[in-house]
Amino acid sequence: MPIFSDIWRVGVIERPIQAIASAGGLHEAPVRWLPEEPDFTFLADPFGVWRDGRLHLFAEAYDYRTRHGVIDHLELDADFRPVSRQTVLREPWHLSYPMITEAEGETWMTPEAFRSGTFTLYRARRFPDVWEPVTKIAFDTPAIDPTLFRWEDRWWMAYSPTGSQRDKQGKLHLAYADRIEGPWRTHPGNPVRVDLASSRPGGTPFVHDGRLHLPVQDCTRTYGGDLRLLVVNVLTPDRFEAETSPILKPPINAGRYHRGRHTLAACGPVTLIDAKWLKGSPKGLAVALASLTRGRKT
Repeated sequence: MPIFSDIWRVGVIERPIQAIASAGGLHEAPVRWLPEEPDFTFLADPFGVWRDGRLHLFAEAYDYRTRHGVIDHLELDADFRPVSRQTVLREPWHLSYPMITEAEGETWMTPEAFRSGTFTLYRARRFPDVWEPVTKIAFDTPAIDPTLFRWEDRWWMAYSPTGSQRDKQGKLHLAYADRIEGPWRTHPGNPVRVDLASSRPGGTPFVHDGRLHLPVQDCTRTYGGDLRLLVVNVLTPDRFEAETSPILKPPINAGRYHRGRHTLAACGPVTLIDAKWLKGSPKGLAVALASLTRGRKT
C-alpha cells in the first residue's frame, strides 16, 4: 500500500502543439481542465480526434481499488466540457495510452497492453465505441507507451521496453513497417536511446520547422515528472540520432496538479495534456509507520 498515489487529470490547451514547441512550454495559455475524478480513480494519457466539430477524447481510466485500467471515450462540447462518456475498450489486462491514428481510410488505436505479453493493434468497427483487434505484433519486447507515427514513407513505432523501472523509464526502442498492419521490423540499434531524462515516449510525434519532434518523459526525479521534446536529426532503418529540448515549462493554472506531466498529444488546433498531484494514503502511512516501529524494535 503506497503512502502516496499519483492522481492524474486531463486538460485541453487551446494552442496547437507546434505553438507549444515554439514557446518552450505549456505556459502561454490556460488549461481547460476536465472535472476531477472520484476518489481512488484518475484519468490520464489523453489522445483525441475531431469529428463533426466535436472533440472525441480517449484516455486511460484507472481505479486504484482494482489496479486495472480501461479505455474511456469522452465527447467534449465547444467549451471542452464532457457531454458524454463511456468505456469503449476493456481487456483482462491493464490498458493505457490509447493513441488514436487516422490512416488508410480507417481509425486505429494502439493502446499499451504490455501485461498481456504482446502488442495488439485495434481498428474502429464503429467509431467511437466498438473496437476490434486486428493483429498482434511481436516486437523485441512488449511495448510500453507505444507511439505510432509516419515519417519518410514508413510507419514507425516508438516504445519503451519491459524490465526494471529504470528500463521502462529510461530506454527508447523503435520499429518500422511499410503498412500499419505490418510486417514490423525492430531497429537494430535498440535501445536507440538510454536516458532517464528523455527516452520514454510521452505523446504524439509532430513536425515543427521541418524536423520530427517526439514528446518524451523526464523521469529523473519521479515517473512522469516532466516533459521534453526529442528533436530527431536522423531516423532511418539503421540509424537514429536526436537531441533533447529543455524541460517544457508547466501550465500556469495547474493548481495542485503540479507534481508532473507525462502526455502531450496533438489534436489539430488544441493540445491535450495530463498532470498529477500526489494524494496521501492514511492506510499506507499507517503501514509504513508500523514497519518502521517494528524495525526499531529489532
